[in-house]
Amino acid sequence: MRRIIRRAIRHGYKLGQTQPFFHKLVASLVREMGAYYTELVSGEARATQILAQEENRFAETLTTGMALLDAEAAKLTSTVIPGETVFRLYDTYGFPLDLTADVARERGLSIDQAGFDAAMEAQRGRARAASKFGSELRDSVKLSGKTDFLGYDRLTDKGLVTSLIFDGAVVDALRPGQEGQVVLDHTPFYAESGGQIGDSGVLIGATARFTVRDTRKIGASFAHVGVLEAGALRIGDAVEAQVDRERRISIALNHSATHILHAALRKVLGTHVEQKGSLVAADRLRFDFSHTQALLPEELRQVEELVNSVIRNNAPVETRVMALDEAVAAGAMSLFGEKYESDVRVLSIGDFSMELCGGTHVERAGDIGLFKILSESGVAAGVRRVEAVTGNTAYEWVVHTDQVLRDIAAMLRGSREDVDEKVRELVERSRRLEKEVQQLKTKLASGQGGDLTSRAKDVGGIKVLAAQIDGADAKSLRDAVDQLKSKLGSSVIVLATVQEGKVVLVVGVSADLLSRMKAGEIAGAVAAQVGGKGGGRADFAQAGGTQPENLGKALAGVESLIRNRLSN
Repeated sequence: MRRIIRRAIRHGYKLGQTQPFFHKLVASLVREMGAYYTELVSGEARATQILAQEENRFAETLTTGMALLDAEAAKLTSTVIPGETVFRLYDTYGFPLDLTADVARERGLSIDQAGFDAAMEAQRGRARAASKFGSELRDSVKLSGKTDFLGYDRLTDKGLVTSLIFDGAVVDALRPGQEGQVVLDHTPFYAESGGQIGDSGVLIGATARFTVRDTRKIGASFAHVGVLEAGALRIGDAVEAQVDRERRISIALNHSATHILHAALRKVLGTHVEQKGSLVAADRLRFDFSHTQALLPEELRQVEELVNSVIRNNAPVETRVMALDEAVAAGAMSLFGEKYESDVRVLSIGDFSMELCGGTHVERAGDIGLFKILSESGVAAGVRRVEAVTGNTAYEWVVHTDQVLRDIAAMLRGSREDVDEKVRELVERSRRLEKEVQQLKTKLASGQGGDLTSRAKDVGGIKVLAAQIDGADAKSLRDAVDQLKSKLGSSVIVLATVQEGKVVLVVGVSADLLSRMKAGEIAGAVAAQVGGKGGGRADFAQAGGTQPENLGKALAGVESLIRNRLSN
């Protein structure tokens, strides 16, 4: 859809449409087709909004990309645009491959498709190499067996070792201290899937103890990832698999809360909200969903209150295995693009939420205890993210926040009830004092400025003043330069101060001298002597430096600097 939209925008660009226009066509579409497709009428405002956002987002990309494409086309010595150029347009500027091909074709050119593909594959290779899982579960490991998952109703079970993996290869045995993966014929360990992280725990054999830090899938098999602490493990060995109970329970709280959160977002924001990704960990949950703008504080409050209301009502959490078509017909939500078996597991939380899910969950909504949203942010175009905590983690967050509030109240000599008013008064007082300090600094610089005029030297009919003003800041120096220029007339003024061990320089040149010298050049020359650099307009410039010990010498040399420029 985005490619189609961008192609339309480019054609408008070719016709001279430099302002967003595509979203304005929605009204015409609704007028012509709304009677036949009623969802156009109900979705008109949202479609218009999204198209307008896409246009604004792509406008800069289009302008930048076309300029770069024009520049590259002008340098061509053949009729083929190099693959590296096409890839740079795509990768750096977001300029779609098919648009580049369209533009090239219109100009009698072609693109180096093979070169583009090679650059794309090289990038994918770099991404694969950077993957944190690359050294643990390599693509070269292929397993034909299947692990039966028994962890919905038990956290301990006995199983047989069917495969062992070490250093990316299948082996017959693991020795103490080796990190690897153990595959069992059946297991209570949940393998990372659907956003839920894998279980951890321990596998105990006759003499072996294997600490499991994660569980992942290799095809239809479950690989228990960890290290053999003691003994030896061989294919065919029997082990007792023990899942970390507390961690599993924490994960279940967050997973069930994610389902309730999804339903709550749809009720508060609208049915356009769909899951775009999630992370269900032991200490937190993360939920990505389709929405085009940041949630308002009131919307976040409504979502949080709704989730906690469902938790307090303590609805049962029920699972059923159903045919996929039957589950969808019953109203179970599925993830777009997700692959499902013919029979699916349907999770219902009272009559509030019903989704397809293979993860592990609580028995009742009340088990979650407490739900607290920590943050809401944007992660991609049209995708928002909510991060939250549940259960004891949420309780600890509330306790910590309450203690922080009490500490702040104590520092302000107030109570939790009036801390907001105390902070507001403190902020207003701070702003008032900052304003007063700035006024005093300006008066200081201005007062010294009146005395400084007598220190200006006549150099070839030009007043040249170079001085250090203690206690001033950059703004004060700028104000002083303006006042001194009006008093001295034809002049070059260099003022400096030292703040927190750093030099601040400002340079002013009167308008009648701009054809002979520039403030930016003078500032750069002086700053170079104090370990810095700077620049600016012809009449005014600012610079900095890191060597305040050289400031006196640098200012003393300004008169000679101006004299030399006048003589050249």
